[in-house]
Amino acid sequence: MSRFQSFVQTVFGSLSTDIGIDLGTANTLVYVKGKGIVLNEPTIVALNKKTGQLVAVGNEAKTMLGRTPPYVEVVRPLVDGVISDFEVTEEMLAYLIGKARSNTRSIISPRVLIGVPSGITSVEMRAARDAARNAGAREVYLIEEPIAAAIGAKLPIHKPQGNMIIDIGGGTTDIAVISLNGIVTAKNLRVAGDRLSQDIMTYIRDQFKVLVGDKTAEDTKMTLASVEEHSESKELIVRGRDVVTGLPREVVITDTDVREAILGSINTIVESARDVIEKTPPEVLADIMQRGIHLAGGGALIPGVAQLLEEVLKLPVVVVPDPLRAVVRGIGIVLENFELYEELLIQNEEELSPQL
Repeated sequence: MSRFQSFVQTVFGSLSTDIGIDLGTANTLVYVKGKGIVLNEPTIVALNKKTGQLVAVGNEAKTMLGRTPPYVEVVRPLVDGVISDFEVTEEMLAYLIGKARSNTRSIISPRVLIGVPSGITSVEMRAARDAARNAGAREVYLIEEPIAAAIGAKLPIHKPQGNMIIDIGGGTTDIAVISLNGIVTAKNLRVAGDRLSQDIMTYIRDQFKVLVGDKTAEDTKMTLASVEEHSESKELIVRGRDVVTGLPREVVITDTDVREAILGSINTIVESARDVIEKTPPEVLADIMQRGIHLAGGGALIPGVAQLLEEVLKLPVVVVPDPLRAVVRGIGIVLENFELYEELLIQNEEELSPQL
């Protein structure tokens, strides 16, 4: 880099704001350089279909789920970790970027770093970049979420030693083995928190003949989900619509019911981790045997998941500190030391990580 380019970057950096975004299927977290995490909102948008205007974003929109008049639509613009509704995502990003900049003195459009799943395609990658640019970003950079999570967990990914991370998010589960700032082998699954909620909805419909909504299924998951059996049974009263009569009905759901509902999806994640390990070079695998597998994302908080992985994979499993924010913490570290980590960013589709 020439002295002139360095000078221009310094001037722009002093007048603009660097923003990092963990654009998740369930939640979006925003990091502002020098300030830390400033926003943590559900990735939900409420739209007025008559005017096309935003009604609400995030927490406010989430409270409207299932409770809106016909002309107000509550949507999740991301499905399985990638953009499914480009225009709504663009509006949501514009809102979040504007909110993040509202308490700063920046006068130039921000530089934005976005975390994306490791299995993202070139089309999905372009959609993320375009949405951020159209939302007001000056420059847009992308980083793969398992790498960001590993940085957030303070793993020494720059060294010639193997690091394995499993990030169980809302829409996707990223499983990656990382060494020397690159992904050695990886697998991206469309099985994660949202699938578990769907499993619970299906189970309640099939076993109790009651239809429940997304929010009820998510609340049930948050309250009762576990992989290990407890000495004392936990239960929750769930309200929905009777499939047969069409009338309101409430049933009692136990942690055993939820465990049975989600077991298939949990086993899919475990088997995928086994697949990644089987494709890992022996020398790298030897490092992982010493350092263990690191578990991040909301799924890491489900009781018994780490123990199940340990039992099946015969490797130690460590839940990273504050697993829900591991990705955005990593994005923040990259923003604060941009030149140091610049080589980790995705520049073009040829640099996407190898998938099994």
